[in-house]
Amino acid sequence: MTGFFASYMPYGAAWTLATIIGILLIALPLMLAVAMIIYADRKIWAAMALRRGPNVVGPFGLLQSFADGLKVFLQETIVPAASNKTLFLLAPIITFTVALIVWAVVPFQIGVVLADINVGLLYVLAASSLGVYGIILAGWASNSKYPFFSAIRAAAQMVSYEVAIGFVIISVVMWAGSFNLTAIVEAQKGLYGCVNGFGFNPLLFPMAVVFLISALAETQRAPFDLTEAESELVAGYQTEYSSMAFALYWLGEYANVLLMCALNATLFWGGYLPPFDWAPLYAVPGIIWLFAKILFFFFVFSWIKATVPRYRYDQLMRLGWKVFLPLSLFWVFLVSGVLMLMRVGV
Repeated sequence: MTGFFASYMPYGAAWTLATIIGILLIALPLMLAVAMIIYADRKIWAAMALRRGPNVVGPFGLLQSFADGLKVFLQETIVPAASNKTLFLLAPIITFTVALIVWAVVPFQIGVVLADINVGLLYVLAASSLGVYGIILAGWASNSKYPFFSAIRAAAQMVSYEVAIGFVIISVVMWAGSFNLTAIVEAQKGLYGCVNGFGFNPLLFPMAVVFLISALAETQRAPFDLTEAESELVAGYQTEYSSMAFALYWLGEYANVLLMCALNATLFWGGYLPPFDWAPLYAVPGIIWLFAKILFFFFVFSWIKATVPRYRYDQLMRLGWKVFLPLSLFWVFLVSGVLMLMRVGV
């Protein structure tokens, strides 16, 4: 795209214009996708509880999310008198922005990525870990005890499971031999000569399961939604928020869920590659395969929320520190040992 614009303007201006267009091509469809998966989420919960779900606003209720967004937008923004107003309003902006910037390195197809950097996976870890600041600031700036308790709880939860996710990613990086997400996807091609995906590798499949469960905890989805435990914390760190500030948290949460679904697909299940290494399947554009896998994992996320009861907090922390951390750390040694035997012969 930069080369196309460079024939009409200086290279610097062409690069800037192409980058802005690339950002919009990712951000705008993502916003639409967030609205639609909120609708899909509610429909899946309703179906599993034998209810109808949204079905009035628009055909089949498809416009329900937009109606909810309009309602929230028209509400008054209430800022508590005793709060730190600057940080109170900045916190949801941080959460929402961080949820978007990580998508810059996600490959939608071979060569179709906004920033195809060599350390893409490190960028994902660095950027996604910033999300905890939005939650901490919300709890502290509200000057209210329930949001503050929730923010402390959320910080401990997110840090705990980020450690496990980091060790899981190390196993994937060692097997693929690269931090570049496109290279990781390409390394999954033709496993056993017939399938695409590290998840089909018996050695890496347990890490795919650990990553999926850790992603649930990282995004505060059920059964790990203790940061919004209504019976204990009213509505968690969002208790004092209203209007668009609340909507930014809402959108940021679902954008993070979509991101974790995309990372599940990219790291373990072939990303934009078809599930089977069969020539006719490559006729389908890679972006279609990636979206199909994201939707499948989102269905799993909703399925779990509709069927699994909420953990106690001590159970959540025990799972993170006493199960996932030692398991993922042991798997790093196991994968590195297998790779030494296979590739070095030592």
